[in-house]
Amino acid sequence: MVTIAIQAGGASLRMGRDKGLVPLAGKPMLTHLLERVAGLGEDVLITTNRPQDYGFAGVRLVEDNRPGAGALGGLHTALSAARGETVLVLACDMPFASRPLLEHLLSLAAQADVVIPKWRGEYEPLCAVYARQCLAPVEAALDAGERRMISFFSRVRVFPLEEPEWSSFDPDGLTFFNVNTPEELAEAERRLTGQTPGERRIDGP
Repeated sequence: MVTIAIQAGGASLRMGRDKGLVPLAGKPMLTHLLERVAGLGEDVLITTNRPQDYGFAGVRLVEDNRPGAGALGGLHTALSAARGETVLVLACDMPFASRPLLEHLLSLAAQADVVIPKWRGEYEPLCAVYARQCLAPVEAALDAGERRMISFFSRVRVFPLEEPEWSSFDPDGLTFFNVNTPEELAEAERRLTGQTPGERRIDGP
């Protein structure tokens, strides 16, 4: 079984409001991602500290079991709550996530404990596939005071996807367009409504 876990528990400091709930092209930003992953997994959940605001999503809502532990704490929550042994973890602010790329990541799940793309030389841990058995290494990292999403990678098998491999599924790298600021929200709105001529890459956080 595959679990799709969407992290919506961040502070959204640069946006100034909950990113998953921000209106984008007429619907909450999270809805765009939910539509893109529909059918990819038998189990879908959202990690959030505001479950009362996400009832519209129609999927399982799970509160962080390590509040204040950042994205690594969110990963711990997702792995703890997952019903599947394979867990695709995504950030809620990825309205352009490429379904073919996500399908490719899932197809490689048996190759390692973590299947993760690299964007401009950096890991993208909030667009990656994790084996549920990563839970213990993640917990150990949190107990040691770690906050970085990749802090437990030395304890597990990691399969990195470099750009030449994943770019055939997402040539412009728009999967990694994270909407963190009002300016990026405006750019996403233009793209979704067809107001932006051509393509232009936008860096994430």
